[in-house]
Amino acid sequence: MAKTEEAASPRLYESITRALEQAIEVGRYRPGDRLPSERELSDQFGVSRPVVREAIIVLELRGLVQRRHGAGVYVAPKASLQLSPSDEADGPFEVTEARRLLEGEVAALAATAANDQQITELETILARIGDMRSDQPTRERADRAFHVALARATGNDVLVGLVETLWDKRYQSPLCVYFFSRAREAGIQPPVDEHRLVLDAIRARDPDAARRAMRDHLARVTENLLIATEADVMDRARLRVEERRFDFARRAGVQV
Repeated sequence: MAKTEEAASPRLYESITRALEQAIEVGRYRPGDRLPSERELSDQFGVSRPVVREAIIVLELRGLVQRRHGAGVYVAPKASLQLSPSDEADGPFEVTEARRLLEGEVAALAATAANDQQITELETILARIGDMRSDQPTRERADRAFHVALARATGNDVLVGLVETLWDKRYQSPLCVYFFSRAREAGIQPPVDEHRLVLDAIRARDPDAARRAMRDHLARVTENLLIATEADVMDRARLRVEERRFDFARRAGVQV
């Protein structure tokens, strides 16, 4: 499978999940065995590391594998299926990619269609996104409201429904919930500056700049998801190192 085929597959991580599931079922990877690293699996299947990461997390959600601090991913001692494929629904990377394609065009259209009242509404919502006195859930709701209001500014109700559906998938899919919760725990906040660039382009009636700003913003969402989950792995590794440091110090009779 070539990496160039990745974009053509709508649910690529599911095929990787099935392949690893089958490898576990036939005993290629037995309970307690360590799975190859993300990089090794990426090379083996000819896909990107985000796709592999989604597949591994699906296996975690199903109870088939376990992460060990600083040691990698291992087949669970007693693997038990916890979720069906339909329960997992869409992955965060493909949802964000779909949003990037759709909302880039929504922003471009809004730049030509939005009226002054709608631009004022977007400005008001933007202030709520940037209000650091509010808690993160409140600012996330404002983030969603900004994207939906932008779609409404196009005057196309179908686009409004599509934007709402794609946004809400992050709360409906366990896989999306996992990734976005990691991002939240890593302190990643709704980016007011990126939204400001979108709004400035719409106010300037510049569809190309609006499209570019929205696509850049959603590309950053993908990057932040990768950073957040990578940080999670690194935190696990650091914790393991710290545990071993204290263990060796204790055995040596050293006070730490």
